Amino acid sequence: MPQVETLRGPIDTGQLGFTLMHEHVFVLSEGVPRAFPSVWDEAEQVASARAKLREAFEAGVETMVDLTVLGLGRDLPLLQRVAGDLPINLVVATGLYTYDEAPRYFQMRDEEALTDLFVGDITEGIQGTGVKAAILKCATDEPGVTPGVEKVLRAVARAHRRTGVPISTHTHPGTKRGLEQQRIFEEEGVDLSRVVIGHSGDTEDLDYLQQLMKRGSTIGMDRFGIDIYLTTEKRVGVIAKLCELGYAGQMVLAHDASCYIDWFPEEGIRAAVPNWHFRHISQDALPALRAAGVSDEQVRQMTIDNPRRIFERQGSY
Repeated sequence: MPQVETLRGPIDTGQLGFTLMHEHVFVLSEGVPRAFPSVWDEAEQVASARAKLREAFEAGVETMVDLTVLGLGRDLPLLQRVAGDLPINLVVATGLYTYDEAPRYFQMRDEEALTDLFVGDITEGIQGTGVKAAILKCATDEPGVTPGVEKVLRAVARAHRRTGVPISTHTHPGTKRGLEQQRIFEEEGVDLSRVVIGHSGDTEDLDYLQQLMKRGSTIGMDRFGIDIYLTTEKRVGVIAKLCELGYAGQMVLAHDASCYIDWFPEEGIRAAVPNWHFRHISQDALPALRAAGVSDEQVRQMTIDNPRRIFERQGSY
């Protein structure tokens, strides 16, 4: 059976089980905690993160794909401290998260400089830990394909072609940024069936979502709990309709949640989105999907079979 790299090393893809395809353990403003350690209590947040990951596992989550990359405060040694002896599998990523400019280091360097670093994370390991990335991450938001964003997209595409690991993206579905990502990936020779177009669950535009899937990609219905964008009821309705139309084999689920995110005051974010946590799909969304007519087989496709298939497609091309 094919294998996939995790925080603790390679496992058979059949061991992934119930998988949340777009999550984070920590989201930290790049450089801030290191420059100003007083802005967070690291020991406290590590203990809290361990408790939240254990709760997720007890709610049925066997694997979590942590898409925290440069731009989101990726820190693999810190992540290893959190994971410790916890039973949940963590799949980690390489790539770069920006809505506009690339970091200054890359502005005067070409795509190949980025590509080589991404490939190194996949083939050799991240930040000296030996932990290998098993997925690539990039982003296009409302500002669109700026020169910096395009450089990252093309570098991610080239790293994918060289290594075969899948691509997962952040998008702004209100402006249909997923279609722009697909265009650039196709120009770079990417097989779009090896791409997850993320945050697609933030829209009820079925025509747009079907366009993405008809071109081969999987879509990430991966922001459950962020009710300020779209309520769980509406997210469930979209998925149920797409399942009815035969697309259960091209959707994956997640929350885009984190154990801790420093972008917002913690008390405020808990009040604004109380369901934004790793247990929401297991406890609330899946029962609602079944009540809306989604079959157990379709639930299994979206939570187990599709993630496994995404990681089983391997090899450069």
